[in-house]
Amino acid sequence: MNHFRSKLASFFTNRWFVFVAAMWVQSCGGVGYLFGSISPSIKSSLNYNQRQVAALGVAKDLGDSIGFLAGAISELAPLWVAMLVGALQNLFGYGWVWLVVAGYVPTPPLWVMCILIFVGNNGETYFNTVALVSCVQNFPKSRGPIVGILKGFAGLSGAILTQLYALMHTDNHATLVLMVAAVPTVVALGVMFLVRPVGGHRQVRPTDNASFIFVYCICLVLAAYLMCVMLLEDLVDLSHIVVTIFTVILGILILLPVAIPIFLTISENEVGGERVPLLVEEGNAEAGKSGVKEAETPEYILSEVEEEKPKDVDLLPASERHRRIAQLQAKLFQAAAEGAVRIKRRQGPRRGEDFTLMQALIKADFWLLFFSLLLGAGSGLTVIDNLGQMSESLGYDEVHIFVSMISIWNFLGRIGGGYFSEVITRDYANPRPIALATAQIIMAIGHFFFAMAWPGTMYIGTLLIGLGYGAHWAIVPAAVSELFGLKYFGTLYNFLTAANPAGSLVFSGIIASGIYDSEAAKQAKGHLAGLLDVDEPLKCEGQICFFLSSLIMAGFCIVATILSIILVIRTKVVYKNLYGKSRT
Repeated sequence: MNHFRSKLASFFTNRWFVFVAAMWVQSCGGVGYLFGSISPSIKSSLNYNQRQVAALGVAKDLGDSIGFLAGAISELAPLWVAMLVGALQNLFGYGWVWLVVAGYVPTPPLWVMCILIFVGNNGETYFNTVALVSCVQNFPKSRGPIVGILKGFAGLSGAILTQLYALMHTDNHATLVLMVAAVPTVVALGVMFLVRPVGGHRQVRPTDNASFIFVYCICLVLAAYLMCVMLLEDLVDLSHIVVTIFTVILGILILLPVAIPIFLTISENEVGGERVPLLVEEGNAEAGKSGVKEAETPEYILSEVEEEKPKDVDLLPASERHRRIAQLQAKLFQAAAEGAVRIKRRQGPRRGEDFTLMQALIKADFWLLFFSLLLGAGSGLTVIDNLGQMSESLGYDEVHIFVSMISIWNFLGRIGGGYFSEVITRDYANPRPIALATAQIIMAIGHFFFAMAWPGTMYIGTLLIGLGYGAHWAIVPAAVSELFGLKYFGTLYNFLTAANPAGSLVFSGIIASGIYDSEAAKQAKGHLAGLLDVDEPLKCEGQICFFLSSLIMAGFCIVATILSIILVIRTKVVYKNLYGKSRT
């Protein structure tokens, strides 16, 4: 019995189980990506024009990105508190929106609807913060894949929730809003005590690479499966039983990664855990003898080792190199204890060390990353928010297919962005923003296809924008943690996410919606007055509706690419120092 309890406790403190639980939260936590599906329902039931819908979209984006409170709570309180706050906000905000759309309560003013959307979607920032902070700390040496997979599941949540909505077999679009309010809340409350740091840096195992490959395979199968299911449901009239079977298989695929912590727990020997790297292990032993505190090791002594070691040490075999460095480290510990070495204490951190938000705000690299994200991700978010109207203007009757598709491509962009940026960084010691510049070029091409509106370009544009936008949210958080440290990662990440609604405010709230309403008014004047319904909101039809706004966003993506290239040039030395030595 004691053995079983020990195994059960080991299972719940396994860093892979925490990672899987975080994936479950993220798989239904990206509710903002369903706005393209629920906005046509809100627009028709509340008789809004496109500018009013865009205002709701900006409120949604603000809620999704203004996470200062989430970052503060995650640093000052247990992470489950942040998860609880996020769940309650999601339930209250979207629950009230459902009551309005369903007609159970009177329609409030637009500003009240904006507040409700903001509050509901702000819950997502708590889910994201808890998942990222806990898992990046548990997997400090695999930041790219971890961030990419977690953010990928957040992006895929739109397609997952759409499939759950198809299972309900109802034409009442208000039900989709109810599902958005209920499902993330239930899942978050169910795992809020499980997603937390568990000392994962001590659980490194030789099987970790195989575990990541397994997760990547599941991700690819999941994306391909959802794509096939969505296309089948769009092209063929399937029975409710078949849709139910498809949804059950989807649930199994989402649950499948839990096999990793189960296998690791069952196969765990009595010793378990991780061997601490030789450098730190031997150095700490010597530190104990010399009277220097172990906690001071990484902050003070390790930088001295890098400066004092002979130039030819890196050319030696690994075992001999570690032995030489450990000897040098032990001498520095002893010298520090006796006062023979003066430990250098800089006034401020260098890039790669831990920055507070105020320290980061005075760095040019931080603002280059911010404005690159603003232009790139902001333009992509504009497409996501207006995808329903874009597809309607080109004559597509079913908008859910494009919302689901961009969710899937968003997912693959995050998975791929995390993986390929990790290869670029760890294998070749190149700056991670190289991958960011590539993603922004892809997005510029996607916006151009949307502007041209040739036959089939909705599918191509959805693919390119989804991949490029998704890659931003795998690359940027990992780059932030590398350039500005992990200690205040939650606060730094949530500040950068404010670039998302700032870009959406300009691109969607002013440019895209303004052009759309202007063209809709021109088209309305060209129709016979007797054929117009004064109570019907104006609609724009044809390529002209989003032609100019798409070209403008393509131009901004090119500017974002230039900013990312400047950041690459400025951070080359930083990445060489971080990862270059590991390749010798």
